[in-house]
Amino acid sequence: MALIAAAGQGTRLGADIPKAYVELRGKTLLERSVQAMVNSQIVDSILIVVSPSMESHARQVLSGVDCPVRFVHGGGKRADSVWAGLQAVEDEDAVVLIHDAARALTPPGLIARVATKVLEGNPSVIPVVPVADTIKTVEDHVVQETPDRSRLRAVQTPQGFDLAQLRRANEAYFSGQQDFLATDDASLMEWFGVPVVTVHGDPMAFKITTPIDMTLARTVVDEAEPTVFEVPSD
Repeated sequence: MALIAAAGQGTRLGADIPKAYVELRGKTLLERSVQAMVNSQIVDSILIVVSPSMESHARQVLSGVDCPVRFVHGGGKRADSVWAGLQAVEDEDAVVLIHDAARALTPPGLIARVATKVLEGNPSVIPVVPVADTIKTVEDHVVQETPDRSRLRAVQTPQGFDLAQLRRANEAYFSGQQDFLATDDASLMEWFGVPVVTVHGDPMAFKITTPIDMTLARTVVDEAEPTVFEVPSD
């Protein structure tokens, strides 16, 4: 099953509605993310984590999806939203793919690749891509360190997990024992002591966060989806 986080506001995009409902060439980011899950042919159900104020709109947007879809209300932070979604999953033995609606152009093949790796017995799987830029650690505007770029990877979604183990990690985290901020679900599993393995990511799985990202996404869609021209009648 897939859990798609769509409860955030996404203010950096500068839109007047939450980011998941911004249209990209006629389809919302949420629609495109959900359709990619369906097209992967490995996802049997989808759980959408939404804000209460947007549930009605989300239901309308996804009314034609050819896959069972459920909705759960999210929390104030992404980790809270994911945990709310995980508690709503009834199948303890499920493999769950956690995905950001903002990664709307993620190829179905990447989704299948992550899920397959979990099904092979790996409890925590993430897609990664090499880092192109030189990265610096900085404190008070002073460079502290330049990590070896060859060992660095940028992490994408969906991230795949054995549901039972991910639930236990979340229970420990939200019980008040946490001593760090979980920036993604894989980091939570690392903290909990579960090994995390990687698969090759895809440049198309980039996160649409800023107006520049949206411009890039429109260009990609324009090139991938042929324009339909009306033939004038005689």
